[in-house]
Amino acid sequence: MSILILCFLFLFPISLILLKRISSSKGNLNLPPGPKRLPIIGNLHQLGKFLHTSLQKISQEYGPVMLLHFGVVPVVVVSSKEGAEEVLKTHDLETCGRPKSVGIGLFTYNFKDIGFATYGDDWREMRKIAVHELFSQKKLKSFRYIREGESELLVKKLSNSANETPTSSVDLRKVIFTFAASIICRLAFGQNFHECDFVDMDKVEELVLESETSIGTLAFADFFPAGWVIDRISGQYSKVKKAFAKLDKFFNHVIADHLKTGQPQDHSDIISVMLDMINQPTKAGSFKVTEDHLKGVMSDVFLAGVNAGAITMIWNMTELARHPIVMKKLQEEIRAILGPNKDRITEEDLEKVEYLKIVIQETFRLHPPVPLLLPRQTMSDVKIQGYNIPKDTMLQINTYAINRDPKNWTNPDEFIPERFANNPIDIKGQHFELLPFGGGRRICPGMGTGITIVELGLLNLLYFFDWSLPEGTTIKDIDMEEVGAFVIAKKVPLELVPTLHRW
Repeated sequence: MSILILCFLFLFPISLILLKRISSSKGNLNLPPGPKRLPIIGNLHQLGKFLHTSLQKISQEYGPVMLLHFGVVPVVVVSSKEGAEEVLKTHDLETCGRPKSVGIGLFTYNFKDIGFATYGDDWREMRKIAVHELFSQKKLKSFRYIREGESELLVKKLSNSANETPTSSVDLRKVIFTFAASIICRLAFGQNFHECDFVDMDKVEELVLESETSIGTLAFADFFPAGWVIDRISGQYSKVKKAFAKLDKFFNHVIADHLKTGQPQDHSDIISVMLDMINQPTKAGSFKVTEDHLKGVMSDVFLAGVNAGAITMIWNMTELARHPIVMKKLQEEIRAILGPNKDRITEEDLEKVEYLKIVIQETFRLHPPVPLLLPRQTMSDVKIQGYNIPKDTMLQINTYAINRDPKNWTNPDEFIPERFANNPIDIKGQHFELLPFGGGRRICPGMGTGITIVELGLLNLLYFFDWSLPEGTTIKDIDMEEVGAFVIAKKVPLELVPTLHRW
């Protein structure tokens, strides 16, 4: 503790100098309002366990566009759909930079990914690869057999469990996580984890959660000059680096196994596509794909794709368990539309179940997987909602606050899927009161794949099975506590009893 105090005192004069420079350079600007900040730490003392709820509470006092300081770093928080539209549409180009942080830099292989990469020519090339080679509509359709095959396996496993122990509950977090991870890893890595001897799905879940937590952990170096000294003395940097080493080891195993077994003839997965590019000769001055680019994209897809997809399905099943009338209505509609005794669900069935889609929309509204969109950074001076935002300011869009804003939604804290019936608002980035995948040129390129996985998984769970709470529990016993850093999950596993539906 004494060492940390000495480090803190060491940073004090440096921080004061920087604060004075910032104040003098921005004193005449029409900056957004915000709470007073303390020397050195800024407004960090006002932040609670979850950043999105803390910022929502502060914005209720200071307005939908407010200025805070995380250490010496100025951060503008946007908590209205109008402000979000100005950031993501009107000033998309001027605000599409990304701030750098220690954890993100490690887990993206020095920002060689797509989600956190610095905006510029390299990012455009990587984005082009993602859109045309990895997440195109053609690729989405070609991987249909993987998603449907994993769905059948999901139903088979749950059916066996329901037959063997009819009154026993299942941990839906494990069931759904395995389902999402298996799909993502097959279509992205060409890897069937059911057949791999080096993969333990429980370890994969642990790896995803540990990595995501490490990425979202605040480091002194991110907000204080020379803060890296404290990170190293406190052991924080070492902890994050160990978590990254586990992920990197896993990726090395996957790539090695991929090369050993041979690439698929259609070279359709991410590893195959990017290995081809790595091995291709490039002209002088042109963009060169490296192994770090490959691993950076693998990190994006693996961590975001698996975690966000699984978490969204779990929140959906949680809300349905808490609202049995909605559950009954949804299942009756699904079974009436698809008919009785259907052997398997196909993706063609997804176009028929409109009520399922609006249930998912309402769940995205109440439980956005990333309640604070990935932070942006202004690349030039801009004006948002009448306020001047200087260049190199971090921008945080609080979708959690926007999704629960009574100006946008009636009874915003209640689960009411019918609010989306005959409602043009969708989740694809064009309506700024609902942005689960972000918007603008930084919108998630895997949005189509993610939505399809969620819809297909839920449709199988709701068509084939009836769901009930474990004996002796009630709706009030369902714990809604959250956990996570970037991605916010249900902390306590959801335990439900599956029963094969009898026609």
